[in-house]
Amino acid sequence: MELLKEKIRGLAGSIYPEMKAVRRHLHQHPELSKHEFETANFVCRFLEKEGISYTSGVGGNGIVALIKGKNPEKKVIALRADMDALPITEENDVPYKSMNTGVMHACGHDVHTTCLLGASKLLNDLKDDFEGTIKLIFQPSEEEYPGGALMMIKDGVLENPAPVMIFGQHVLPNLEVGKVGMRAGKYMASTDEIYFTVKGRGGHGATPELNIDPIVIAAQIIIALQQIVSRIAKPTMPTVFTIGRVIADGRTNVTPSEVKMDGILRTFNEDWRKEAHEKITHIAQTVAKAYGGECEVFVDHGYPFLVNDDKVTAMTRQLASEYLGSENVVELDERMTAEDFAYFTQKVPACFYRLGVTDSEGRLKSNLHSSTFDVDEQSIEIGVGLMTWLAVNALNSVDDIV
Repeated sequence: MELLKEKIRGLAGSIYPEMKAVRRHLHQHPELSKHEFETANFVCRFLEKEGISYTSGVGGNGIVALIKGKNPEKKVIALRADMDALPITEENDVPYKSMNTGVMHACGHDVHTTCLLGASKLLNDLKDDFEGTIKLIFQPSEEEYPGGALMMIKDGVLENPAPVMIFGQHVLPNLEVGKVGMRAGKYMASTDEIYFTVKGRGGHGATPELNIDPIVIAAQIIIALQQIVSRIAKPTMPTVFTIGRVIADGRTNVTPSEVKMDGILRTFNEDWRKEAHEKITHIAQTVAKAYGGECEVFVDHGYPFLVNDDKVTAMTRQLASEYLGSENVVELDERMTAEDFAYFTQKVPACFYRLGVTDSEGRLKSNLHSSTFDVDEQSIEIGVGLMTWLAVNALNSVDDIV
């Protein structure tokens, strides 16, 4: 066990320069959800170079690879990384800055893909050290509904062979390099996108008595909907409702005839989630009607909340402690952010854990989905080694877990 750990650490360190270059290439060439064509090609070329068999075009641009150890039919576990980027213009002044205008790896998916590629390289070299098969899942479109995880599941990613457990690794700013974090049970919220069209009667801004002002109605709806969280949701049901986009295309002296608003709902309870949809719709339509207008509401039902399996997470925590030291494995709080990895957790016992990426000087602390997000690249060596260690030991320990 100790010899294997040191072997993995040594291998992860030896390929670190190569994997750092891989991450920088991916960071420079980000692609949006459902458009990860060159990213997928890059992954395929890497796997081919390593002699790893794969299937492409799974759930869109997804790729599934298999690494077979001794007795490959014995057990199967899966490792997953997402590949897509965000519609954000990067503001970092770094040599590997995004070359695709308006697109950026602002959520660390370049690191996720790099770590899984690195782990594939190591695991392929360690095939004689484990029994069973490791399924590598390179997933597209995590950032856009309906989510690449769901599309890959519909395409059979969890079949032939079927994994008995699955791991996902995600970067976390403000967690220092060398540390990882996790939480058993409910960890990340469900997410729904909600779209409002507030309709009134446009006209001259100087004659408001002749208009039905949708801007005023929209403002009243926004204020009223805050009661969903502050007055209706129970304290035991963490909830976030946010309006993030309001489009009222009038002029200084022109009242428009309609206003568009987009928002999100996040929660951890399916019954309350359904009830909240109904209340949001009712409140918005009732307020609009009270002011003489109308409001159309469309709820785009998104990802479920993410649940980490208790036993798999306990095993992950133990193995991470052995690899990194118990002082470097932290307990995380529930997060109101969302992840389509949740679809995998509904099908297979899973652990979705976090990789620290903030440098020891605290310079790299920009939040996820920000134009200045970046990572301490030393986290790549940690991520590659830990994924490899988890995979090998999960296969060896799986009879005690499932």
